Amino acid sequence: MDSVAAQFKLTLLPLLAISLLFLPSLQATSFKYCDKEDNYVVKVRGIEISPNPVARGKPATFTISASTGQAITGGKAVIDVSYFGVHIHQETHSLCEETSCPISVGNFVLSHNQVLPGFTPPGSYTLKMTLSADGIPQLTCISFNFKIGFGTSVSSVSDI
Repeated sequence: MDSVAAQFKLTLLPLLAISLLFLPSLQATSFKYCDKEDNYVVKVRGIEISPNPVARGKPATFTISASTGQAITGGKAVIDVSYFGVHIHQETHSLCEETSCPISVGNFVLSHNQVLPGFTPPGSYTLKMTLSADGIPQLTCISFNFKIGFGTSVSSVSDI
């Protein structure tokens, strides 16, 4: 019985160690609202980045799960990216490019695919996303951090 237990440990421990390497890619990305006091129309439930970290020069998908208490016929998503606290990039997308419009009351998902340039520098980045619609300057506003790793294949977000 001891040899079976020892063999089990020798098999299980390497598998456990390998599975821990994939743990960061399975975790949801934490975020914060720009204004904790604001009662946003759109409530964000979660953010997933795949793969995480993102590989430079390869496709990445950024998925934001959210809900709304009112129907939204259209609008825009403004993305601001900072690198070590310095604003480096901004772009604007139609909300209907990122999700199906009109958005009905209830849950919905924003999804964006992005390929980052191969020369994107490694380090800490912050992405701020503001959603707006006609007559509503801020449906929601969130920010989250991400990293671009060192090496030729690891990168991160430049826009959602």
